Amino acid sequence: NWVLQVDGHTDDKPINSALYPSNWELSSARAIAVVKFLHEQGIPYNRLVAAGYGEFQPLSTTDINRNRRIELKLTNR
Repeated sequence: NWVLQVDGHTDDKPINSALYPSNWELSSARAIAVVKFLHEQGIPYNRLVAAGYGEFQPLSTTDINRNRRIELKLTNR
């Protein structure tokens, strides 16, 4: 019994748009888009989780491109 968690991350540049008022909304939207894609490929929604972390879990303090990412984590329930 497994679950695939899709984690969205952003860099620390502030975003402020009507669609994405903050990096949290942007990172969540990225994760949700991947979950929808995976569901279209045949993975049931009850096996998928989307999470947005915004800019709060950076991989690098010098290379902001590395911080704009999606991470996939496969875990047992």
